[in-house]
Amino acid sequence: MFRRFLIACVMALLTSPACAGNIAVLVDISDQTMSVQVDGVPLHIWRVSTGRKAHRTPTGFFHPTRMAAVYYSKKYDNAPMPHAIFFLGGFAIHGTEYVRSLGVPASHGCVRLHPSNAALLYSLVHQYGAQNLSIRIKS
Repeated sequence: MFRRFLIACVMALLTSPACAGNIAVLVDISDQTMSVQVDGVPLHIWRVSTGRKAHRTPTGFFHPTRMAAVYYSKKYDNAPMPHAIFFLGGFAIHGTEYVRSLGVPASHGCVRLHPSNAALLYSLVHQYGAQNLSIRIKS
């Protein structure tokens, strides 16, 4: 009986945004990688595609401004942007169908991820709360 109670309490703590950990995303433009940590514990390192020369990805520290599980770019011919986490105007971290381009600059400024990695990141942010996500993009 006590064991079930303890498991229920731990699960409630882990899934409650009020008790959530901090999610830190670091995008390294020079390496074309993204690392994800929760409460300082490294969870993932993924290849990404950031902006091409004429469409640079903004650098600095950001927090999400909005999220959309399904989104299509109004600016770029309704290009799909699944699991989009917007951080500055129209710039977002999102999934891409161009997975062969991951690891090299290829976007119009967004941070592109493999669709399954974008879904996983989106799920983490949804679970822990967007207010607990910090995004750092460095060149």
